Amino acid sequence: MMPLSILLVDDDEPIRAAISRALRGAGHVIEMAGDGRQGLRAVATAPPDLVITDLMMPNSDGMELITALKERHPAVRILAISGHATFGAVDLLQVAAMLGADATLAKPFSPEELLAGVAEAMAHERGPT
Repeated sequence: MMPLSILLVDDDEPIRAAISRALRGAGHVIEMAGDGRQGLRAVATAPPDLVITDLMMPNSDGMELITALKERHPAVRILAISGHATFGAVDLLQVAAMLGADATLAKPFSPEELLAGVAEAMAHERGPT
């Protein structure tokens, strides 16, 4: 896979560091944001190839970010990640996919699973826009 520009949006700094290390190790260029608002600002400046976003974050969560990205930057691919896969009876990763995430991944995951999720998001077939 060619090196990608990836925006990683997660409010948990140790998780951001671990994911970033794995992605940089695979040759990708990583930018980071701590919540959906910061992420949206970063995408407005320079849209990346891929946004990896956590779903449960303060201020602006991943669901809001996915919705905004689909409206404003439909070419950007999205990998949704979450350690809280369910909220009551709702499967958050399934909701993220319905909102337009190209791939989803439940935390915790291995570096190999992360890279497989990145590949899946980038390979996801898009309908007409």
